Amino acid sequence: MLYPSQRLIPHPPIYRGTRNNRGNSPNGGNIPLDAQSHSWYTIAVMAKIIRDTDFEKVADSVKPDAKRRVVLQKVQIQEGVSYHIYRNSIGQILLDPQVTIPASEIWLFNNPKALASVRRGLSDAAEGRVSKVDLDTL
Repeated sequence: MLYPSQRLIPHPPIYRGTRNNRGNSPNGGNIPLDAQSHSWYTIAVMAKIIRDTDFEKVADSVKPDAKRRVVLQKVQIQEGVSYHIYRNSIGQILLDPQVTIPASEIWLFNNPKALASVRRGLSDAAEGRVSKVDLDTL
């Protein structure tokens, strides 16, 4: 489903340039993507990032400090979480929480059968379908 602000507009070209080669960009550098109209690709990517559109306002009139940082005092942040930060052309900011998977555990996510088995086991345990196992008999 597309919202009114997500109308499909063809993406204009991105002009690239450097100090030595000014290209077609008036400022001689890359034009930031947020200065361009949103393409269908951008809309599709953001639809995957924003999985729940039920936002709740958590603070009013928060201003950046002298170092241009915004403090999120009223937001519960879990330990070990980092964030991808997205900004749109009108200055709205979205923080997308991320966690790091240790390299020694990535095999599980690359093995659909093993991952399905772990998920089944977690579901069974959550529903109380567990039994005692004598490890000496295994």
